[in-house]
Amino acid sequence: MKLIFQSLQILPLQELDKLDGLIVKRKLKKGDFLIRENQIAKEIVLIKSGALRSFYMNNEGEEITNCITFENEFMTAFTSLITQKPTEENIQALFDTELEVISHEQIAHLYENSIHWQKVGRVIAEMQYINLEQRILSFQKLSGKERYETLFENHPHYIKLIPLHYLASFLGVTPRHLSRIRKAVL
Repeated sequence: MKLIFQSLQILPLQELDKLDGLIVKRKLKKGDFLIRENQIAKEIVLIKSGALRSFYMNNEGEEITNCITFENEFMTAFTSLITQKPTEENIQALFDTELEVISHEQIAHLYENSIHWQKVGRVIAEMQYINLEQRILSFQKLSGKERYETLFENHPHYIKLIPLHYLASFLGVTPRHLSRIRKAVL
């Protein structure tokens, strides 16, 4: 996590060193939950290895995967973290996953005591917004095949390991259509 914050080139060294002792390492086994629906997000994580998926249940009781995050990406139930209200999503490990964790309380303390950390928070929020907008635009402008190809370019190792039904849900296609896309791309 410290390297990610350092790469933003915002924090002076003494501010970056405030992370020492705040970051906790955690492991999730495949299928374990980071957070479940109706819980309040109390932490943000950086994925060191593995992958997490965020999903919710639609009105027909089906799981809809709305986000998959990979190594060196931040993850939490962001709306819940910001509002401190219960989340509507579940976040689950797709594989054995190693995380670096910092609590909401510690983040708030850093923000309160440093304009540099406030800027880091703003930059991360902007990055999350850009990712969300790109995802929305991909559904409006790209075909399922193009969304798959983009994901495959960025994460070829993991794409082969993610269960087909999760991946299809994330891409907005049926599992059968995804099978056809995979055959065409590979």
